[in-house]
Amino acid sequence: MSRHTRSPSRNAKDAEAGFEIQSDFQRFSQRDDVFRRSWWDARIRSAKSDLFYATYREPLSNWRSTDGFTQKDYALRNAAWQVSDLFTDLKLDADRREGFNDEFTLTRGVADERIDLGTPAETAAEIKRVAKGFGADLVGITDYDERWMYVNKFSDLSLTERPQEIPAEMTNVIVTAQSMDYDLIRTVPSALSGAATGAGYSRDAMVVLSVAQYIQNLGYQAVASMNDTSLAIPFAIRAGLGEYGRHGLLITKEFGPRVRLGKIYTDLPLAHDKPIQFGVKKFCDACQKCSTACPVQAIPNGPPSTERYNQSNIKGVRKWSIDGEKCFGYWTVQNTDCSICIRVCPYNKDFSKWWLRVGRWLAGTPLRRLMLWLDGWLGYGERIDPRRWWSAQG
Repeated sequence: MSRHTRSPSRNAKDAEAGFEIQSDFQRFSQRDDVFRRSWWDARIRSAKSDLFYATYREPLSNWRSTDGFTQKDYALRNAAWQVSDLFTDLKLDADRREGFNDEFTLTRGVADERIDLGTPAETAAEIKRVAKGFGADLVGITDYDERWMYVNKFSDLSLTERPQEIPAEMTNVIVTAQSMDYDLIRTVPSALSGAATGAGYSRDAMVVLSVAQYIQNLGYQAVASMNDTSLAIPFAIRAGLGEYGRHGLLITKEFGPRVRLGKIYTDLPLAHDKPIQFGVKKFCDACQKCSTACPVQAIPNGPPSTERYNQSNIKGVRKWSIDGEKCFGYWTVQNTDCSICIRVCPYNKDFSKWWLRVGRWLAGTPLRRLMLWLDGWLGYGERIDPRRWWSAQG
């Protein structure tokens, strides 16, 4: 069976997840990711992009005389990345950027004896409990699907492609999600808000490495992964963590799009979760806040389509696709990552408050336009002054 052959069971799973795979589908290569292209593609790489990356190691002291972009803001952002960066930099001499180009190899190996944890359902429940104990906010489990794996990995260091290294017997994927700080995201655009992203990745590294080592200690294989090896959102949707949004991000029921994703590939027998639906597709059909707010119009305002803006879009999937070249270009102009689409998303709320959960429920009903109007009338999604975040501390 070729990799493009679609079995009835695969068709059913795709429909359950809301995937619309076309006959011309092609797997994605990591070298075409816009961040990887910023190292080798002259159409993307520039002095601005080089400075953008440099600021994550050396905080800018005098770049923009605007609150949210001071040296203190950059200092906090970069400190939030510190744990993730330590793991990423550990094997640079071996041409590996683990967590972003390559999966993690920083484990102590597999125990000689295997422990029986019971049925796949019992084992899955235990893994979720352990993952949350290590700090995961959300955990879901699905099956390995080669279609979402990168055809090849790509090294930012040597600018070369390399084959996948995930063993074939790893048939299950544990997907974790770490929430990002709500109040920091409200300061977007700012270097300060980038601390939410960095902290999310640093927490994610700790979680996936710890879970992978726990599984290895049980006598099973496990490989920890973050932004490497595959497209994370399809696995997250299949694992029941959320739905796909207009802005090209996963929207979770608990945190909206305000999450970072991690993965653990394993041969540990696990029961799989099912995709969930709580009205995101119909709400995004009606809502265009992210596309309207995007300063470079990188987010579509029409229905899902198979349009590819450039090679950084996957081929053969009907969905909302983002123009990564425009998006990354804006990141380099402001010298920090942009999360405006996350800030303005009506699903970006603190759902520990009951009245916001009511609003989320409304978004999944025919009253969704009322919820959308209330969201704007109440001022949700508006930017707050970064000084407000600093003054609220302590």
